[in-house]
Amino acid sequence: MEITASMVKELREKTGAGMMDCKKALNEANGDMERAVEILREKGIASAAKKAGRIAAEGIVESYIHGGGRIGVLVEVNCETDFVAKTDEFRSFVRDIAMHIAATNPRYLKREEVPQEDIEKEREILKAQALNEGKPEKIVEKMVEGRIDKFYKENCLLEQPFVKDPDKTIESLVKEQIAKIGENINIRRFMRYELGEGLEKKVDNFVEEVMAQAKM
Repeated sequence: MEITASMVKELREKTGAGMMDCKKALNEANGDMERAVEILREKGIASAAKKAGRIAAEGIVESYIHGGGRIGVLVEVNCETDFVAKTDEFRSFVRDIAMHIAATNPRYLKREEVPQEDIEKEREILKAQALNEGKPEKIVEKMVEGRIDKFYKENCLLEQPFVKDPDKTIESLVKEQIAKIGENINIRRFMRYELGEGLEKKVDNFVEEVMAQAKM
């Protein structure tokens, strides 16, 4: 059964879950709306979405240092209570986020925070690339929008595949954690430092290095 945008919208309004989660649930349920609601609830995604509106003012600032001081990350992750912030499970989750940032070097937290001028600049570059590839001008705009979506997924932390489990995005990982602990969780901000950043140097595969250091 074809899953339409209106079906995804209806499920999102019913559950508060994200568009991609709704689309996956509808596909899994073969278009059955009530079954899709059940699937989201079984996975804890619907309840997590409802908790996402609650204020999260506690939490921790975690640091992660890789390669003997070559890469450093600071990330602030908020939760609702100091009790949860002190648990090993929450601290382990935050450390995983910091390690992921060290490995993937996201430029933004989420797509809504990407400056419009950055998107316009990227759009111009992608359009020129598509035309240089000899693509017909009438389909270039559609191609550019597809590549812009890929740009978001590569550069926005919440949309990146988690380095430990690429089948999950960071956003879905956060939702899983919300469902597990019963509190809203919010990645608020992060900063990544790289030794000699901006200077000419040898290019390294930091994803492989970080994963190796974490012994995965």
